[in-house]
Amino acid sequence: MATIAALTTSLGSWQLTTTSCSDSLGSRFSVQNGVSLRPVLRIAALRSSVPAVAGSLKVSAVAGGALAEEQEEDLEGYVKSVLPGGFAAAKIWGTGRRKTAVARVVLVDGSGQIIINNRTAQDYLQGNPLWLQAVKYPLASLGYEQKYDTIVRAHGGGLSAQAQAILLGIARALIVANQANREPLKKQGLLTRDSRVVERKKYGLKKARKAPQFSKR
Repeated sequence: MATIAALTTSLGSWQLTTTSCSDSLGSRFSVQNGVSLRPVLRIAALRSSVPAVAGSLKVSAVAGGALAEEQEEDLEGYVKSVLPGGFAAAKIWGTGRRKTAVARVVLVDGSGQIIINNRTAQDYLQGNPLWLQAVKYPLASLGYEQKYDTIVRAHGGGLSAQAQAILLGIARALIVANQANREPLKKQGLLTRDSRVVERKKYGLKKARKAPQFSKR
């Protein structure tokens, strides 16, 4: 009887201990930083929040697209106003090429903004600092950052090649604007056309020069 009583007492104390531990763990992990961590409650909270988040993202995307279209229309109207006869009637122009990219550049008196295919340079070149620096460098080297607006029509190649084509086109247009600009631009190598292109693939090889692995037997 004494053994049974001792066993009953130990079982009761173990039950109380497990209950208190579960309560302490529940109080410790049930709420953290205001978010329920219990599996069922957490899944329910996520399910209820997903439609709201998706709706807000959809609204922001629609608003961003509308804003981009409106800005593009404004830039297109500005280009038409400063170039009523189009690129062919422009007085200060230059053509730059790099790889398969071609950039037709026109300089007009303005405040220094750069418009590429009716979009801002920041938007068109995806904010890449190297590409932005490349298209601004010819004007900056002569101190003309705020003197001309640059209007560009580019096609072919990738954004890197187009940025370098725009650089060459701006440099050539600056010579049309003033022949005295040739010497400083030439010293900096901005008038040199980079003729490097991708080497063609050869038959019997995997790429231009990469050959299949040689096996003697």
